[in-house]
Amino acid sequence: MLGLIGYPLGHSWSAAWFNEKFRREGEVNWSYHLFPLKNILEFPALIMGIPRLTGLNVTIPFKEEIMPLLDELDPTAMEVGAVNTVCIKRTGGKIHTTGYNTDARGFLQTLPDIVPASRALILGTGGASKAVAWALSVKNIPFSFVSRGNTGEGILSYQDLTEEVVSCHHLIINTTPLGMFPEIGTFPAFPYHLLTGNQFLYDLVYNPGETMFLKKGKERNTGIRNGMEMLISQAELAWDIFRHP
Repeated sequence: MLGLIGYPLGHSWSAAWFNEKFRREGEVNWSYHLFPLKNILEFPALIMGIPRLTGLNVTIPFKEEIMPLLDELDPTAMEVGAVNTVCIKRTGGKIHTTGYNTDARGFLQTLPDIVPASRALILGTGGASKAVAWALSVKNIPFSFVSRGNTGEGILSYQDLTEEVVSCHHLIINTTPLGMFPEIGTFPAFPYHLLTGNQFLYDLVYNPGETMFLKKGKERNTGIRNGMEMLISQAELAWDIFRHP
């Protein structure tokens, strides 16, 4: 048994995607379930209470919070500083948990066919933003974070996004949940009027397929991409880990 933890989970397509995959590929011994947790401290009781549970995906807001609760971290998860996949091994009555990050490699796999980027802006500073930052570093694309809260070295505020700043950043990635179902009318406070058409807007949100963030980019003739390809890439990577932990 596999599942997804986070809160809320009403937007997630993970259960439908995995269960359809299991049906299509004849994986009759596997099933995937949603486990909405309001507090990450519910995680130990969850895995203790369901002996058949052997793997979990992790989504907002627990990708960083779960790390201290795990027994082991994969090297990539340690580098990224966030976890979105957990393997659960049960031996002799003991439970051992290992955290991985497939978001980072999933995002990396979707980058090659995007127009070359001289610099990138990462909107948000949560766990997903760290996975994106790892992938951009692998591709040698310089980046800055954009935050509504604290700013500092490598972190801009939305007020810092002047015409000059926007014009020299060609890849703009939304890693926040703004625009995600059911709050589809929300979007990051980016100065969209400064977009020139030379930028590419990438939204990690995949539900809805075209968020307000992407619509505003399209209105300014930018390239756009939602998070569906990344979702599938990271899910396939997670499935490999679940089968061969």
